[in-house]
Amino acid sequence: MLLAIDSGNTNILFAVFDDGGKVLGEWRSSTDTERTTDEFGVWLNQLMGLAGIEPAHVTAAIIATVVPATLFSLKTLCRKYFGCEPLVVGEPGVDLGLKVLVARPDEVGADRLVNAVAAHERYGGPLIVVDFGTATTFDVVDAEGSYFGGVIAPGINLSLEALHMAAAKLPLVAIERPERVIGKGTVSAMQSGIFWGYVSLIEGLVERIRREFGAEMDVIATGGLAPLFTGATEVIKCADAELTIRGLLAVHRRNRPS
Repeated sequence: MLLAIDSGNTNILFAVFDDGGKVLGEWRSSTDTERTTDEFGVWLNQLMGLAGIEPAHVTAAIIATVVPATLFSLKTLCRKYFGCEPLVVGEPGVDLGLKVLVARPDEVGADRLVNAVAAHERYGGPLIVVDFGTATTFDVVDAEGSYFGGVIAPGINLSLEALHMAAAKLPLVAIERPERVIGKGTVSAMQSGIFWGYVSLIEGLVERIRREFGAEMDVIATGGLAPLFTGATEVIKCADAELTIRGLLAVHRRNRPS
């Protein structure tokens, strides 16, 4: 079995695959750079046990992280609790199977590259992958599967928190789809601004990317809020919650096919 770990700015996702590529279980932990290897190990082993997964059956691991401070604990977790040396996306010798067509390839987040791998494998190309994470990213994958570049915008929750912190009378509101654009109160007005503002951001950037790239491109959404926005605009073809972990599986198979 394979343990795949996606360490983001807000959450760390752990997923276990069987040898056929089926997801047997997945769990999330908040990203805490102070959390120790043993804390991760005890927590993960308990959750795997509750899911009927025998930790001893994990024989391989792969990690993608955009938070370097978590890497040591996660690598040690794989060695100490699962007895395997993990592949780490971005380290020398790890072949992603794609070209990174930007000026500084080392600056592209591991999660964005893994998303590109999975998106091309599952949907072809050219594509735009919109990831609703701590930041909202738009990543362009060309017809050959190369990472062509992208756009980084503030994440939805970051925007809400900034609005709440900067304006004394504006509350922290939940993200949901308002029925009307014109709000009749402070909360509904804020929800409209965030939700429909992001819909307009998506539609506007997708149109500009397509025009600059010079081709029609399907749009695949991922991240926790992807289903909410997928139903609100026709530019998004579908939401794929498993995109990142499927990319990790594909990278692992490419580097350790046996």
